[in-house]
Amino acid sequence: MNPFVLGTNTATNTTQDLPLLQEYGWDFIHDTFTYDTAGKHKIVTENEALKVWIYKALRTERYRYEAYKHGVYNDNAEYGVELERFIGKQTNNKQSATVIKRYIEDGLIVNPYITKINSVDITECSNDKLILTVNLTSVYGNLSQGYTI
Repeated sequence: MNPFVLGTNTATNTTQDLPLLQEYGWDFIHDTFTYDTAGKHKIVTENEALKVWIYKALRTERYRYEAYKHGVYNDNAEYGVELERFIGKQTNNKQSATVIKRYIEDGLIVNPYITKINSVDITECSNDKLILTVNLTSVYGNLSQGYTI
């Protein structure tokens, strides 16, 4: 096989195939990085890292930025979530909430560390604010995290 031709990989990822998930720690309340006592960025792993990845994906508009046009974990799925179309619009009805949930699920499931999205529960969806809780199963176990976007 020619090493310069990419074939399709039909193998599914398992925990053994994936490196340990790591991200810079994030303070969700103050919307900034976290630092250790020496002033260096804290590194978080496993589900704590996945919480950061999800937060960043939720805050990044899919298809907008050239830097994210090629998925980090999946070359066919671009990073981020399509939520801009809802900003500034009154979206308090069930139909809009269902569409928003679908866009969120589509944006998150590209991460191979996420094995199943159990639910996306929206508690507030107004003109410029979205408050939700994501419940999912990852290769590291169950995760439930609230986000304000």
